[in-house]
Amino acid sequence: MNMPYKILAIDSNHECLNTGLRDAGFIVDEDYTSSKEIIEQKIADYDGMIVRSRFPIDKDFLVKATNLKFIGRVGAGLENIDEDFAANRGIILFNSPEGNRDSVGEHVIGMLLMLMHHLRRADNEVRNGIWKREENRGDELKGKTVGIIGYGNMGNAFAKRLQGFDVDVICYDILPNKGNQYATQVSLTEFFQRVEVVSLHTPQTPETSKMINADFIANFQHSFYFVNTARGKSVVTKDLVEAMKSGKILGAALDVLEFEKSSFEKLIVSELPDEFQYLVQADNVVLAPHIAGWTHQSKIKLAEFIKDKIIAWSKAN
Repeated sequence: MNMPYKILAIDSNHECLNTGLRDAGFIVDEDYTSSKEIIEQKIADYDGMIVRSRFPIDKDFLVKATNLKFIGRVGAGLENIDEDFAANRGIILFNSPEGNRDSVGEHVIGMLLMLMHHLRRADNEVRNGIWKREENRGDELKGKTVGIIGYGNMGNAFAKRLQGFDVDVICYDILPNKGNQYATQVSLTEFFQRVEVVSLHTPQTPETSKMINADFIANFQHSFYFVNTARGKSVVTKDLVEAMKSGKILGAALDVLEFEKSSFEKLIVSELPDEFQYLVQADNVVLAPHIAGWTHQSKIKLAEFIKDKIIAWSKAN
């Protein structure tokens, strides 16, 4: 690095990221509160950005970023960045799915067991003086076929943690040769025929938007449990609810929701449709506020992976 690159961090992260970059010779400025318009006015002064999901990095923004060479997105998904336009301008994108894959893998196991053994309902009942044993008889994971849609970092982490549960793990991915010792890759047709548990681990793209809909669900031969820790907009919630009412979906564990804001930071309750109210009231639903990758450890690892990737890039350039 002949001269120090200037980086603007617009989202807060673990302190090891900015500190590590500064120790490596970068100039890192922080602005966690200014509006997008204010950031646009000064982004031309910077060679790099550190972002999470505060606002979209769209074409209009990138046009103003005349000197931008890279964007570090602390997390896995890049849907808040116009990837095609960034590529056309020669802007390199770094993300860090390696940083929270362990957290996601553990979280899916936890939500799935909680769902299949009725732990949310049973906990609530006992807290209210209700003691029902037969009504809360669970369903064992052992012996079932678990299907993973999208077999990247997160899918792999989940499959690895299924070892020891005596389950058959299969995966479907649009890319070939993704299977490994933890999961056997199969065709979508075979996937539909065999699975009894489905866990979604796909990025948010035009191809995955509204992917889990009525037509998709109708293809499954068996009734199944459904877990989504990927992106909420990949699921048509209305169709999910109808499948739960019919018994095609035995229960759902949802860490992400179709109704989340693009920043992933909140739900606007007044804007939520009837199907959300069904999810809130249903006994066979487990909900969480987009926290599958959200641990004390992953906060550090996400930052460290971005730091290391940026430093490695600078040394090569």
